[in-house]
Order: sequence, then C-alpha cells, then structure tokens
Amino acid sequence: MVPTEMPVLRRPPVLLRAFADSDAALVRSVADDPVIPLATTVPTSGTLPDALAFIGRQHDRLVSGAGYSFAVADEAGGEPVGQIGLWLRDLEAGRVSVGYWIASGYRRRGYAVAALDAVSRWGLSLDGVFRVELQVEPWNEGSWRAAERVGYVREGLMRSWRQIGGERRDLYLYSLLSSDLS
Repeated sequence: MVPTEMPVLRRPPVLLRAFADSDAALVRSVADDPVIPLATTVPTSGTLPDALAFIGRQHDRLVSGAGYSFAVADEAGGEPVGQIGLWLRDLEAGRVSVGYWIASGYRRRGYAVAALDAVSRWGLSLDGVFRVELQVEPWNEGSWRAAERVGYVREGLMRSWRQIGGERRDLYLYSLLSSDLS
C-alpha cells in the first residue's frame, strides 16, 4: 500500500514537497531550456497559464495513481530549484522509476544528488517496492554521475529506447536496490 497523501521529504540541502502555484516562476524559467521540455511535460511556452497547468498536472499524478511529483526546494530558503518524481507504473512488479531536473542556475550545488537520494530511499521504504529505476541519456554526465553518487548501478545501454524531441535516443538504465544503500 502506497501513501495517498503527498509526503514532505528532507535531505539537506533540499526539501521535497508538493508543487504550489507560487512555483510557476520556476516552471516558466525552464521553458527555454534545451533539454528539460524535450524529456518532460514542462511547457515550452513560458506563459503563466501553461506553468499553472503544469503544476495542476503534477497534483493529478498523485490523484490518478501515476506517482509523486515533488518540487525540489532549497531547504534553507525555500526557493524551488527543480522537480523530481517517483513513478508507479510498474509497482505491481515491485519496481518504481525516478525522473528529475534541476534548473540550470541551480546545478552543481548538490540538489540533484540530495533529491535523488531522498526520493529513492523513501521509494524503497514503500511496501512492495524492491527496485528503483532511472533512465538517463549517455551525454548527460551530470545526471548519471548524480545517480552513481547515490548508489545507483548502471545496468546497460538501451539502444533507441525512447523518443525524445522527435528522435529515438539511447538511454542508460540504472537501478537501486535496498542492498545498494550504505
């Protein structure tokens, strides 16, 4: 049984919480990022109504049972810096997956590692979850290095695995098991 309410997770320097309408500025700020809108549902328009619709969809993910979409916020100041989700599509098989992004102005500050560590440990604590999976493009060294710092193990390259930005892309597959955590 997974929680039906959005938890708040802490792992300095981040706080993972539900999105709020006040996070629209963050969503708008990444609309022109060269990667984030291609691989996520972040709108490319940069308009306030589209940013608020994105936030509404994040709340709907919990209601629909798709998973948990957290705003990643700086723990000290509360400022939103990104998004991380724990997705439940393969929960019946004992697997969940993670996806995340950090706005470019906040990268290289440890936010991705802390957020990934917090959501992964929490995910592995849920009843029936034995494995957390993560997929990342091979060129995205910052993302796969963050995964490896948390303890994720690269299992291989999935060739032409997913369509991103109109083209088929290779993705590394990473996994994390409870036994991988120190």
